[in-house]
Amino acid sequence: MSNAPLKLAVIIGSVREGRFGPVVAAWFAEQARRHGSFEVDVIDLAEARIPLELPAVPPALDPDPQRPEGMTDLTRRLSAADAFVIVTPDYNRSIPASLKAVIDWHFTQWDAKAIGFVGYSGASGGLLAIEHLRQIFNELNAHTVRNYVSFPRYYLLFDDEGRLREPEEPAAAATGMLDQLHWWATALAAARSLEAVG
Repeated sequence: MSNAPLKLAVIIGSVREGRFGPVVAAWFAEQARRHGSFEVDVIDLAEARIPLELPAVPPALDPDPQRPEGMTDLTRRLSAADAFVIVTPDYNRSIPASLKAVIDWHFTQWDAKAIGFVGYSGASGGLLAIEHLRQIFNELNAHTVRNYVSFPRYYLLFDDEGRLREPEEPAAAATGMLDQLHWWATALAAARSLEAVG
């Protein structure tokens, strides 16, 4: 197996106008770069064309369905990633429709890869979305790590410049999650490599 750093895709799950996701994702991407174990790629779903109408044959049966041209770069970047961190709010006790559509348009891109979560919202801090995502990714044979980062009432935690007012505890939570993510991503990358050779 190569000694190159693992590729971590940090996905901004909300495309809503006025969303706070890019601020949270920028903070987390900086934590991941400081961790030093990953090559970080921030993927903003607002930059892709994401139709809600899914292909006639599910990607589980046809791993490379005809996708819209505006999704080509997104698919390439998801395929290249060894691990993912989903940055998401919860909408109506679940996940944004854009994020679910991207998940459902893909299959092999998630298979046997490690996934972590950063949630933000009002009272729940995104935990309701995270719990749904754990169920979804389990069905896709991905491994979700136990640790996560959560920002309840995020609008009180960040200042007008997008900096955390009290960064120590969230930074420690991010480090704990990144440690787990690196362990699992390394193990799973090795297993996928052996499977490809065998």
